[in-house]
Amino acid sequence: MINYILIALLVIIIILQIINIFRKQDDNDLIERLGKLEKSVSNDMNDFKFDISKHLTDDIDKLNEKIEKKLLVINNQVNERIDQNFEKTNKTFNNVLERLTKIDEAQKKIDSLSTEIVNLQSVLTDKKTRGIFGEVNLNYILTSIFGESKGKIYDIQHTMSNGSIADSIIYAPEPLGTICIDSKFPLENYQKMTDRNLSSSERSVAAKLFKTDVKKHIDAIAEKYIIPGETADQAIMFLPAEAIFAEINAYHSDLLKYSYEKRVWITGPTTLMSTLTIIQMIIKNVERDKYAQIIHTELNRLSKEFIKYRERWDKLSRTMDTVTKDIKDINITTEKISRRFDSINGVDVETLTASQDDDF
Repeated sequence: MINYILIALLVIIIILQIINIFRKQDDNDLIERLGKLEKSVSNDMNDFKFDISKHLTDDIDKLNEKIEKKLLVINNQVNERIDQNFEKTNKTFNNVLERLTKIDEAQKKIDSLSTEIVNLQSVLTDKKTRGIFGEVNLNYILTSIFGESKGKIYDIQHTMSNGSIADSIIYAPEPLGTICIDSKFPLENYQKMTDRNLSSSERSVAAKLFKTDVKKHIDAIAEKYIIPGETADQAIMFLPAEAIFAEINAYHSDLLKYSYEKRVWITGPTTLMSTLTIIQMIIKNVERDKYAQIIHTELNRLSKEFIKYRERWDKLSRTMDTVTKDIKDINITTEKISRRFDSINGVDVETLTASQDDDF
């Protein structure tokens, strides 16, 4: 901008000089002066071009230097951002790989679990294996609640006086008494009853057969494991499948009523654990009460011994009071005797003798 102003000023000056030349000089002189002016203007223009070129070159060099510095800073920032993004991308990629590895492991476990479930279903189709499954499940629950206390709190495969073998028996304190637990697993008709692929009539028939199966189990338990004088007037039927227990409680109130009449309580794994936990608390409370009675008896004995101790201590205290009084009297007499000896020791024998001579 400054360069353009300088060019304009230079043109104005040249025009003013030309006007002055026309006013003052004649033609020859004018031609001479114009020649000089042309030469001067040419030199000035050359100098001006050189200065302009130099300034432009310097400005371009400075501009290039600034651009290079800016480009270098931008390049460094871009490289830094790229490195940060690459690091984040690498971490994300590693996390994705780790997640995929875990998903793959989980998928393998699911496949293994599916195989185990199929195997379990094939095992549970046999009545004998279902019975073993229920007994093992019952034994696990008993062990988890009572620990390894067989023969003390509970026993398994206990033979009753009528020859029946209960899966488990609980030695609960009175008023509960001895309670038998037997595991039952009515699975076939339950599966048919809940199979949506079957027709409603087939499922209805299966439901009736299911109720018949459950009632037969209740009758068998009431007949075999409720023995007057040997067991309590009640027993427990354990269903290893929580779904069957929920089905009976939700949709078959007549079975529950029938079991109440027979004094047979139907339980699933969860309700059996709750029932056994309550029995365990009762046993602990009974034991605590028993030990509390023993402690009460011992405290009564200790109270009698403490009364004797108190009497003897009072007697000793009175004796000590008498001895203390005698010691106090002896101390008084001792002080008096000591003062007598002190007064005797303080007497001047020569002064006392001279006083007696004067009297004579």
